[in-house]
Amino acid sequence: MNYKNYPMVSRVVFGRGSFNQLGDIIAPKRLNRKAPFIFLVDDVFKGNPLITSRISLSYDDQLIFVSANEEPKTSQVDEMVEQIILTHKDRPSGIIGIGGGTVMDLAKAVAIMINNEGEAKDYQGWDLVKNPAIYHVGIPTISGTGAEVSRTTILTGPERKLGINSDFTPFDQVILDPELTQDVPKDQWFYTGMDCFVHCIESLKGTYLNAFSQSYGEKSLQLCKEIFLEDSLSVEEAQDKLMMASWHGGMSIAYSQVGVAHAMSYGLGYLLGVKHGIGNCIVFEHLEEYYPEGVAMYKAMRKKHNISIPQGICSHLHDDEFDIMIDVALSLTPLWENAIGKNWEKTITREKLKSLYQKM
Repeated sequence: MNYKNYPMVSRVVFGRGSFNQLGDIIAPKRLNRKAPFIFLVDDVFKGNPLITSRISLSYDDQLIFVSANEEPKTSQVDEMVEQIILTHKDRPSGIIGIGGGTVMDLAKAVAIMINNEGEAKDYQGWDLVKNPAIYHVGIPTISGTGAEVSRTTILTGPERKLGINSDFTPFDQVILDPELTQDVPKDQWFYTGMDCFVHCIESLKGTYLNAFSQSYGEKSLQLCKEIFLEDSLSVEEAQDKLMMASWHGGMSIAYSQVGVAHAMSYGLGYLLGVKHGIGNCIVFEHLEEYYPEGVAMYKAMRKKHNISIPQGICSHLHDDEFDIMIDVALSLTPLWENAIGKNWEKTITREKLKSLYQKM
């Protein structure tokens, strides 16, 4: 039997205020004065000294503010890469992503595409990347996505929503500073935290489960219960623990996979532009058949924090639009194999998925 030799983030700093060390951490990685560091920063921080005052630009370094209002697209990656190449004579020393899952995924994808020919859509899938990415750093400002630790970068392309899953995708360096998550709106905190929770449930209930995935998934699930169901933590403790839950949740699917919620959420994201965290919540509401205990726990968390989930987002769709979402969902074979097993196609029919989407 062949076992996959998965890469991990090789260096990580954790601690409140550790973002202040960014300059010292990346300085030895500068190739030369004309090889810039490119900082991709969520535009929610534009004019916010919490972030901007602590980014030190030198030589030809460039700060690019990125909107996270929409899920990242392959075309967006291609445009960024072209802009960077045309603006700077030398290849960048590195890409630093500062933000949520959208910015994390863009940073990983741009770092890959600077060293690989063609368009980002050509690399959507598993192990298609030929050349190593340039040095790239991830600094999450919201916790839950697991994007800071995963070997994929989820992108919406012209034909599908699918990750660039490769050994070259993970960050070379991650800085985990829980202070950066202090201003996250409550709804967004919940939606993104539930992305982490769903990672755990889908990993722990999947056919791909093994001791490696289980150890990370169980720890992440324990942390999620503390954060979202108990009242024993201070604000700072909850921030610290959710950041680690995100890390462990991401690691739980490194040697495993996600499942039904993610497969169907990708369909919502592709057709309707529904953001990933809230998309998982919308789908998970209706998955008692597959994850009865997880759905019950999720609903208890939603009720405890008084979070509302959008209703009826598929009520106006036509058959051809349902078909588009179903095509996207069904294309994700590894997710269905993990969720249902090798014979998943016997039960996961187009009619079954349509009936689930119609509930949303």
